[in-house]
Amino acid sequence: MLVCVPNVLSKADVADFRRIMDASDWEDGRSTAGASSALVKRNEQLPPDSEVARQLGNRILTALSASPRFVSAAIPLRIFPPLFNRYAASDGHHFGLHVDNAVRGDMLTGMRIRTDLSVTLFLSEPEDYDGGELVIEDLYGSHEIKLPAGDLVLYPASSLHLVTPVTRGTRVASFFWLQSMVRDAHARSLIFDLDTAIQALVERLGRDDPETVKLTGIYHNLIRHWAEV
Repeated sequence: MLVCVPNVLSKADVADFRRIMDASDWEDGRSTAGASSALVKRNEQLPPDSEVARQLGNRILTALSASPRFVSAAIPLRIFPPLFNRYAASDGHHFGLHVDNAVRGDMLTGMRIRTDLSVTLFLSEPEDYDGGELVIEDLYGSHEIKLPAGDLVLYPASSLHLVTPVTRGTRVASFFWLQSMVRDAHARSLIFDLDTAIQALVERLGRDDPETVKLTGIYHNLIRHWAEV
């Protein structure tokens, strides 16, 4: 399941993020890559242990908790502290085909998560750079993702994916992983579809409509059946 979530950050928030990030020191992105990914990764990152990365990451976590669509699609249990990367055309930055590590550990907090879902939150407008598409492969083919600044895409961490070379401008983004309460991707997709239908019914019929209440009960019982907390 690939889900786009708009307006996680406002344009004002994005501008503030970029102002802070542009004034910060960056390092080789391979510092956080696994052995295989390091062979194909060419970008820069904010140092994960920097105060800037932690402060901006906490602002993202707050924004995620206020996004009903994100919570509905992810059903998050634990979210890895957000990281930040930069791809510059002047340096030929790109990230070749790879798959994310199954387990991630944060050295600062001791957090360890199973990476059920990967997230990219775009911090550059599409017209500000050429190339830099996030390409995600699944059973249905390849999907090129290039979203407005402040929007994010959520996709299975088991997916092969890449970032195409940036040929003009600079692509800046946040990326991170999460462990869902619902481990099974198919079950999680069914729950998301059900919740989306329920929210549409609530808008039409009201939250106290008897059939809507019954469906909401089914939703919670499915969560109860599948959740690992």
